[in-house]
Amino acid sequence: MLVLLPPSEGKAPSGQGAPLEPGALSLPGLAGARAVVLAELVELCSGDEEKAREVLGLSEGLRGEVAKNARLRTAGARPAGEIYTGVLYDALGLATLDAAARRRAEGSLLVFSGLWGAVRVSDRIPSYRCSMGVKLPGVGALAAHWRAAMAGVLPEVAGDGLVLDLRSSAYAAAWKPKGEVAGRTASVRVLHAPTRKVVSHFNKATKGRIVRSLLTEGVAPGTPGELVEALRDLGYVVEVPEAPGKAGRAWSLDVLVEEVH
Repeated sequence: MLVLLPPSEGKAPSGQGAPLEPGALSLPGLAGARAVVLAELVELCSGDEEKAREVLGLSEGLRGEVAKNARLRTAGARPAGEIYTGVLYDALGLATLDAAARRRAEGSLLVFSGLWGAVRVSDRIPSYRCSMGVKLPGVGALAAHWRAAMAGVLPEVAGDGLVLDLRSSAYAAAWKPKGEVAGRTASVRVLHAPTRKVVSHFNKATKGRIVRSLLTEGVAPGTPGELVEALRDLGYVVEVPEAPGKAGRAWSLDVLVEEVH
């Protein structure tokens, strides 16, 4: 099973560890595309601060993120699972998983990123600020920049098992499973059951809990249909609004939650 996650906008501090080693990151097929984005982001943030803040869409209160990006090559690095924070990652609770569940997380979770393309939670990276919606002056729109590299790398990473896609739309734009891989892919919406509406906070929290449940219970469904049954066995209320009518189409699942928390 491969689980695709969005990053968090906020990040934990880089800390005092050894700096980034780009060649040590997982998915080496993305190395060239990573180098291009890293070089331009560091150059942008080492120059005109106001221009960098405008390009990155940063508020006045986030001005310090520009200087942080300028130091990406020398800043301390930590496992990505420690860098990413926020509602989904708080609910996932990587730090509190037992050893077996942690190994499953390191083998199955893939976090998408405007800067790195995608990383494993064990990959050591510095704290940064660069969302997938950014358009860098030389590279252009990051989602478009990543598509070609992702298309050549991700199908192999997906293997022959289930792909559970929990990304937001901005990050989903960087890679869309196609063909046979799409037929093994399931995306999830979390809906407030009484209103059938998506509410951002508990949507993220529930997705984090779903992943944690699968990891801690050692459940590894191989198909979208098996995922539906596994989630129901774990106590989730799951609906399949429309099962794919033909091969090569991804499944869309709705998980219903009664309380907003």
